[in-house]
Amino acid sequence: MLNNFITLKQILEGYKKKEFTSREVFASFYDKINERDPIIKSFITKLSLEDLTLNDFSMPIAYKDNFSTKGILTTAGSGILKDYIPPFNATVVEKLRNSGFVCIGKLNCDAFAHGTTGENSDFFATKNPYSLERTPGGSSSGSAAAVAAGFVPVATATDTGGSIRLPASFTNTVGIKPTYGRVSRYGIIAMTSSTDSIGHITKTVWDNAFVLNITAGHDPKDATSSCDKTADYLSDIEMGMAGLTIGIPKEYLKGLSGGIKDCFNSSIKTLEKLGAKLVGVSLPHTEYAINAYYIITPSEISSNLARFDGIRFGTTRESFGSEAKRRIMLGTYSLAAGYYDDYYLKAQKARTLVIKDFKRVFEKVDVLAAPVSPGIPPKLGEVVNDPIKMYMMDTLTVPANLAGVPALSVPAGFVNKLPVGIQFIGKNFSEKLLYRVGHAFEQETKYRSPKR
Repeated sequence: MLNNFITLKQILEGYKKKEFTSREVFASFYDKINERDPIIKSFITKLSLEDLTLNDFSMPIAYKDNFSTKGILTTAGSGILKDYIPPFNATVVEKLRNSGFVCIGKLNCDAFAHGTTGENSDFFATKNPYSLERTPGGSSSGSAAAVAAGFVPVATATDTGGSIRLPASFTNTVGIKPTYGRVSRYGIIAMTSSTDSIGHITKTVWDNAFVLNITAGHDPKDATSSCDKTADYLSDIEMGMAGLTIGIPKEYLKGLSGGIKDCFNSSIKTLEKLGAKLVGVSLPHTEYAINAYYIITPSEISSNLARFDGIRFGTTRESFGSEAKRRIMLGTYSLAAGYYDDYYLKAQKARTLVIKDFKRVFEKVDVLAAPVSPGIPPKLGEVVNDPIKMYMMDTLTVPANLAGVPALSVPAGFVNKLPVGIQFIGKNFSEKLLYRVGHAFEQETKYRSPKR
């Protein structure tokens, strides 16, 4: 029987047992979308159920709207692309399509993924299903909200400075930021080319690993795509965490709200209960990460957005939103003659120190555990007009992006009835281990979490 939060694993098992048909599965999700998405506002584009071609094992998926989808409107949440229909699929889209996933729509996001709350979308703000007055986090706002609300079992997303992990944390869902280059960026409308990581959001850790088994791998169309062999991310997922050493970085525990601190302390007690050895560690250059990130990011944005000139595709540059304009100006300034050495070059040097911190600490521990956000989801309108407050929401997520290492956000509980996540961070290409840790934690804690 179809329930409100059916997972990919449940769908696959139901198909094998012939408990329901793919048409019934898709109809169930469409019923939820038609009932609640006019309130949540997670979709920019919704495809008609009648127009979908389904087979016996088709599975529903929706794509963040910066994933190119052949013949389907792709806006990247920006008015400048409000009429853009790509002639090709992103590599991730093609891989998932070939594996039986059928697109039911495109999901809202901050324009060009520039934002932390989803409110920088040029179309509308998505609401958090757990509290309609609050943000679901960004930039992958629609992706997280759609999965949390039960509109789809999986949604693709991108993480440049926390844009998967933060919304996953805010919506009681599971989000993976893979190792940089683990998943192809081809066909993704770029934000920051050196830190964009292509991942997805699901309800469970098992589902998340299942999808990465499909999307991971080298892509000759993407020069930044890694040639390292992919793992079977489900093969060790039931092994638990006994015998593992988990580091708790002291720099990630500064400035936490009381509720977040209590929730994290409870989470690390669970890790000990499950057999992990906890040790305190230091990543001393963490304090410079947010400053370096917000120099490097606008600099690369100013270059990437130069192609949107209104000649080949899209409307004129006057259609850029205020946040896009702000980042273009900051980036152009940082790269300008006379300022390059003082800003961009220093930021890259700071980035190198952050990378060295992670390499050093992973000689001593298997995984790091840390909060995802220092606070609970802000109310809509609370930080969007204060760029500094908005940027500071990324303080615990951007270091992993600067270092290129993978990180997995898993639900950890509730503070004031609002979801809170914990992130597990690993060395390059250790996603298999992160899923093992995340799955053990999830199985131990999930029944203690109140339902939405």
